[in-house]
Amino acid sequence: MEAELRQVEEEVQVLLSGQGSEVMAYDDVGLEQSKPASLKNNTTYIVSAIIFNHKEEVLMVQEARKDCYKMWYLPAGKVKKGESLREALLREVKEEAGVECEPITLLLIEEQGPQWIRFNFLAAVTGGAVKSLSSADEESLQAAWWDRSTALKLRGRDILRPIECGLKYHRDPWHPVTLPTDQSCRHTVQRLVLVFVTSEERVWILLVKAPRLHLPVAAAVKTHAVSWAADAVARDAMPACYYEHKVTTLGVLGLQHNGRQHGKTDGVCFNALVALKPDRAKRDEDGAALRLPLPCRPPAVDNPRYVWQEVLHASLRGKLLEKIRKTAILPLDSLY
Repeated sequence: MEAELRQVEEEVQVLLSGQGSEVMAYDDVGLEQSKPASLKNNTTYIVSAIIFNHKEEVLMVQEARKDCYKMWYLPAGKVKKGESLREALLREVKEEAGVECEPITLLLIEEQGPQWIRFNFLAAVTGGAVKSLSSADEESLQAAWWDRSTALKLRGRDILRPIECGLKYHRDPWHPVTLPTDQSCRHTVQRLVLVFVTSEERVWILLVKAPRLHLPVAAAVKTHAVSWAADAVARDAMPACYYEHKVTTLGVLGLQHNGRQHGKTDGVCFNALVALKPDRAKRDEDGAALRLPLPCRPPAVDNPRYVWQEVLHASLRGKLLEKIRKTAILPLDSLY
């Protein structure tokens, strides 16, 4: 037991650094409702690039497609079979904007369930020349730098939040550099560092006992947001008190993707930091808010498959508390 616990703590340290670890074939939660991710069949990944010049102008491309002809958008497109997220990003930027680039960090992940996920990268130009009208083709008409104040006919306003996130990070990086690690995954899953902080700032992590002590892995299902996997785990572990707590996915510590074997490694593992907190928005019979004290222990686990384990390693406990307080972590937004 002690050896297994040390392994879990070491794995959490690795995940907190933005790296990944092998996704074991544990049947924790949701796999029976989930199909393996398969690009163009049940899964679409979009990559987009937010690139600034020294004037903080953002690189935009003018669309060539009939349905959005001459409108402007970020360099973006679908990941193709056999591509990694990084390879897709480099290809799309070159095809649409004419320049070579290198990703700096992921800025924001947006999802509509496991069937549609957009990965927004902050990137930097490393070569090439911005595409001019003389080089117009079916990918785009041209590219240009936008100062974000001049009127521009946008294909969609959905790119404004990624641009603002990029500008914020460009000026003052607010979470560690986070880039996909080259590790395969068959399904779209969340590996959860699900924590509970007590009134004395003791930190507890929810673990699954068998076949060995490990962090819960939950598959995303088509009918729910990817982040709903955390709620599924909490409900599975603590059905009696689930509705007395809030499950909050704070963000993504890192993500794993390979994509080289179509239908076998198209999945993504999001290593997510999740907080379980008592629902303190309770009111008395007159409607007045009740001030409930924070508990000194995590809620009871009803399912014998799970166990709460206190984090006794001082350094790891401090890192987790810092992440929870500052939420200095890659955001995962649901567009449902």
